[in-house]
Amino acid sequence: MQGFGVHTSMWTMHWDRAGAERTIPAAAAYKMDFIEIALLDTAIVDAAHTRALLEKHGLRAVCSLGLPEPVWASVNPEGAIAHLKRALDKTAEMGAEALSGVTYGGIGQRTGVPPTPQEYDNIARALEAAAKHAKALGLAFGIEPVNRYENHLINTGRQAVEMIEKVGADNIFIHLDTYHMNIEEKGVANGILDAREHLRYIHLSESDRGTPGEGTCDWDEIFAALAAIGFKGGLAMESFINMPPQVAYGLAVWRPVAESFEEVMDRGLPFLRNKARQYRLIA
Repeated sequence: MQGFGVHTSMWTMHWDRAGAERTIPAAAAYKMDFIEIALLDTAIVDAAHTRALLEKHGLRAVCSLGLPEPVWASVNPEGAIAHLKRALDKTAEMGAEALSGVTYGGIGQRTGVPPTPQEYDNIARALEAAAKHAKALGLAFGIEPVNRYENHLINTGRQAVEMIEKVGADNIFIHLDTYHMNIEEKGVANGILDAREHLRYIHLSESDRGTPGEGTCDWDEIFAALAAIGFKGGLAMESFINMPPQVAYGLAVWRPVAESFEEVMDRGLPFLRNKARQYRLIA
């Protein structure tokens, strides 16, 4: 998971054959190193078709998801394990390198009270089994802290480190996101420093989820901290343009965050690439 990538939500959140055919050539045209495939419904994915398209266009891939409510790991660890194993199998079939995201819970999951030890024990059980299955498939397995409005369980880099230490698997990594960090961390650099031993992937997302460089994220702080820890992982631009209702509800996206994907790709992508070059994270 190295280089510069883009989340497939720029073009689609439905990873069927049509979504793959629309997205992969478009991402390749922008000279991305990899794409992040939103793996929300494994049943519609034609893995062989995606793998062939990725190979044709010289793109690598990672996959990501959030758990649906019936299999939230904190309350149904066995259901979560089964769901994650299916997603990992599909990830491997597509030739992707990792599965990450809110693998420990749901987007929009909140109980109204602080997490309990039992919730964390259930999550650790599910993540341990999923990481073991991922390792058998030759995959890395990530966890992404998200803000308190989307999930009450893991909100900061430090909490992600604590969960990884609780699980104890050597193929689990931390996947940070600048949008969430801008809300939760006491300075984004602190979150990067806290996570550095396990940090292998980061979403570059603006404070309003729109065009990078046109919000309030402190991009110099972000890239300087990444450079300071010698970050060598994946840099993935994430802006939500095409949201199905169930995803928009969990993310609380009620209005357009950009006029079009062209705005984000043609203005935000060069901004982020220039910052990454400035701080010597890419050539």
